[in-house]
Amino acid sequence: MSETMETAMPHDAIANSRPEDAAVDPKQQLMDDIVAAVKTCYDPEIPVDIWELGLIYRIDVNDGGAVAVDMTLTSPMCPVAGELPEQVQRAISCVEGVEECKVELVWEPPWRPDMMSDVAKIQLDMF
Repeated sequence: MSETMETAMPHDAIANSRPEDAAVDPKQQLMDDIVAAVKTCYDPEIPVDIWELGLIYRIDVNDGGAVAVDMTLTSPMCPVAGELPEQVQRAISCVEGVEECKVELVWEPPWRPDMMSDVAKIQLDMF
């Protein structure tokens, strides 16, 4: 059985979890690169990336470079429901070290505005 590395919210804790001067673990570097790729994906109706919106529920990476992602949308009626998961898959597939990527759209738990990071709340003036 392959080892997996799982990442879930809170986003701020993950982003600030290691000191700048510490040696970078290759698995952590891959995860950082995957998160950076996810941050290039936006819901076209909201000017904040989907990572900061809290739409990514899980990222698993096995030792062979296979990535599994669970994500949601702000609403089941979202007009980009068919496009956004594909955009996430393409973005992650371009990361060096990723051999394959599967993105699954999930609806449980339902997305709520309190799932957004502080960065997103500031960008959307929701404080």
